[in-house]
Amino acid sequence: MKGLKIVVLAKQVPDTRNVGKDAMKADGTVNRAALPAIFNPEDLNALEQALRLKDRYEGTTVTVLTMGPGRAAEVIREALYRGADNGYLLTDRKFAGSDTLATSYALALAVKQMDFDVVIAGRQAIDGDTAQVGPQIADKLNIPQVTYAEEILSAQDNKVQIKRRLERGIEVVESALPTLVTVHSSAPECRTRNAKFVMKYKHARTMGELQDASEDYLQLQKGRPYLTINEWSVDDIKADVTHLGLSGSPTKVKKIENVVFKAKEAKILEGQAHEIDSLIQELMANHTIG
Repeated sequence: MKGLKIVVLAKQVPDTRNVGKDAMKADGTVNRAALPAIFNPEDLNALEQALRLKDRYEGTTVTVLTMGPGRAAEVIREALYRGADNGYLLTDRKFAGSDTLATSYALALAVKQMDFDVVIAGRQAIDGDTAQVGPQIADKLNIPQVTYAEEILSAQDNKVQIKRRLERGIEVVESALPTLVTVHSSAPECRTRNAKFVMKYKHARTMGELQDASEDYLQLQKGRPYLTINEWSVDDIKADVTHLGLSGSPTKVKKIENVVFKAKEAKILEGQAHEIDSLIQELMANHTIG
């Protein structure tokens, strides 16, 4: 099998384990400045599948594509530290507030400008939990898709063989190339940083980040082109701005509530049938269940 050209879709997400009262803005969008930013967990699973294919098939390249503000370049650096070859940051104020439809539109346009055999993404992002972006991109690219992947078993004769994790078990399927694969959280965890790659790419920066760099740093970048993280705007992907941001996002958040469960009292049951029946009736009466 010749080397594959793999595009990994990754997202920098707010750490939802630290959600507080300032986590959402008045317009229903996430207040990302109020939350720590992390590499979306299932996108790390997807990256590991791409890197395993790179280990197996000589000549394979792994390109990471992410969409977000300037600080999202950190996701690309993290991928480079683990073995990815290069990355693209899709960033522009006009992307702000995009829902899954607008996001998939932008990402699909970016992917179209790349030479690829396989697009791999996490099943879903922890800040939305929709699992819609990957399938929507496949639809816009008009290529096959395989969801809930647990392992990409092989890539031969212009086909990939994939093991899927389903609710009641697993199945193995084949898909023609090019194809898009979304990876389940049950897939192997991503490998840790490689010390050599950290030393090689620790100075990798986007053009936006280089605006604040010193002259010495700029000279370093000129001598080592692999340190440049590509940066694309709306114009670079030739997007229609009416399909981006809040104006291109039909999904609207109507209401947000913070729900905190507190233990107020406890009951000790002896295991008698009438006690169980009484407890169920009480829970149904106060709408805890039912």
